[in-house]
Parts: sequence; structure tokens; C-alpha cells
Amino acid sequence: MIAAMANFLNYDVYDLELTAVKDNTELRKLLINTSNKSIIPIEDIDCSLDLTGQRTEKKEKDEGKEDKDLVHRKVEEEENKVRRGRMDKHIELSYCCFEAFKVLAKNYLEIDSHHPFDTIRKLLKETDMTPANIAENLMPKSVNEDEDACLGNLIEALELAKEEAKKKAEEEDENSVQEDVKSNRNPVEDVNENGTIH
Repeated sequence: MIAAMANFLNYDVYDLELTAVKDNTELRKLLINTSNKSIIPIEDIDCSLDLTGQRTEKKEKDEGKEDKDLVHRKVEEEENKVRRGRMDKHIELSYCCFEAFKVLAKNYLEIDSHHPFDTIRKLLKETDMTPANIAENLMPKSVNEDEDACLGNLIEALELAKEEAKKKAEEEDENSVQEDVKSNRNPVEDVNENGTIH
């Protein structure tokens, strides 16, 4: 999705690894060196910063520290989780339909139609895949990849997603059948050898 936004807006994308940044001065230098039109995704920020904005240490706490420090810290963290302006928000995105795929194909491969489009239309009706995953598979991985190779990669990814969804559905059906069998057991099976019911 980030790549799609950057391509649409003609922005640069910078991957910022906060665990490699030592202090605010170094972070400021990195940010100053980015272009004005840039997107800077920061992944897993909670791995390198705690909720108060302090850098977390990878070292374990000293054994001599008291537990009340932990309780106090937990209360602070809970307060910070609900503070105004916090941007932890899960966004539910829709799956890609064929019309959205055609826009992505036009943007990434500069094509309006191609012979595999019918296969892709059929697979998109049978499979759920996000526009970001579609775009990732449409992007050429090397200079030698043309639109046929990229569309072939997408078809393979759609077929794999279809198979995985089918396996997951079969496993869920099997688990629900096993749960039904357990809940509908015959009471005679629960009788011990000595005749008592457990």
C-alpha cells in the first residue's frame, strides 16, 4: 500500500529502522536528509519505544529492583494507551476487485488489457487479496521482467492464496465437526467401570 501511495503521489519512500538510531540528534539528521516529498513508514515502533516515548532497553532489569516499580510503570502505560492523539488504529481494507486491479495494472505495467486478464478476473472472484498484495505482485522484480512475467507472478500468488483459503476452510470445518462430536457425546461413554458417572 505504501508503494502504491508513493507511486501515485510521486513521493520517495524511506525505511527508518529506529533500533539503529542512537539518539534524537541522529534521528534528526536522518530526517533532514530525506526529500521534502517523502513517505517514512516506521514499522514496529513499539519494539524500540515504550508508550512514554522512551527508548526501551534490550537488557533485562536488575534483579534488585522492586516489584512496585513494575506496578507503577504498568499504570503509566495504561494511561498512555488511551491518551488523545494516539494513532494506533487498525484500518479494515477491502479486497481488490477486478476494476481496481485494472487501475493497478495501468499504473504499474502501463497496460489496459492483456490475455491473462480473464484468468485474473476469475481468480479475483474466488480469492480475497488486498490491493497492496496485488501491487506487490505486479511490480517488476528485475529489469528483465515484462508484463507477462508480472501477470504470471500475480496469477501464481492468487492461486496460492486460493489454495491456502481452501485448506483453512477445510481445517475449520474439521475442527467444528470435532467440537460438535465432543459436545454431543453419548452419556454412556462417561460412565466409569465401577458404574459411576463423571
